[in-house]
Amino acid sequence: MTSTPKLSYMSRIAAFFDLDKTVIAKSSTLAFSRPFFQEGLINRRAVLKSAYAQLVFMLAGADADQMDRMRAHITALAAGWDVEQIRSIVNETLHDIVDPLVYKEATQLIADHKAEGHDVVIVSASGEELVAPIAQMIGADYSVGTKMVVHDGRYTGDVDFYCAADNKAVAIKQLAAEHGYDLAKSYAYSDSVTDLPMLEVVGHPTVINPDRGLRRTAVQKGWPVLQFSDPVSLRSRIPTPSGKTVAVTAISLGAVAAAGAAWYGLRRKRNRD
Repeated sequence: MTSTPKLSYMSRIAAFFDLDKTVIAKSSTLAFSRPFFQEGLINRRAVLKSAYAQLVFMLAGADADQMDRMRAHITALAAGWDVEQIRSIVNETLHDIVDPLVYKEATQLIADHKAEGHDVVIVSASGEELVAPIAQMIGADYSVGTKMVVHDGRYTGDVDFYCAADNKAVAIKQLAAEHGYDLAKSYAYSDSVTDLPMLEVVGHPTVINPDRGLRRTAVQKGWPVLQFSDPVSLRSRIPTPSGKTVAVTAISLGAVAAAGAAWYGLRRKRNRD
């Protein structure tokens, strides 16, 4: 009697997913503007700006310069916020806010990867206090998000690790070292040209709902391009593996208002120029 050989530790495969416009249909951070307003963390003007930012985000995405602007606003806005209060708001409102935004196609793709025995990892520029619960909700194995500096239970306004652009590749390499992922056999999915480092660090990159810059790069490199367009509540379905091959198949919670302000100010400046 012969036994089936086990895969070596270094043969593990992971599928790394960006979050916004890749797994969910909106910006995860901007989506929480209403509960943050209800809890007194932001004012009505910030809510309106975040709604405007959501519209611009959906139409155009964010480039590296705009993301840096948003991060600068966020560090100022989040300073002094109570970390446990943020976690409580997210836990209490997560399913009502995020559940209806998850792409049906994304949940199917995640189910396919898990059926293949791959680890699923969410890698997002949103705050880790938000990314981790969303990752757990959609069945991911691990997650990485932006980490804010905390002192005496409150955000100081400083960023310990900004999980965006090149830092996403850094986080993925660190996870590969910790869990034994073979990056040459692993997968990555994103919608934004700012995530090129994340896509280029794996052997099987795929773009989802790509912005103009990423679509152009995908065509040049021959990467698969997928369009997700069907956000359906997770409560209404449980995905089952399709059996198809999966090869083709802001930044902290303070971004809710701060990202909106950054976008709003930038667009107004451009309109005046």
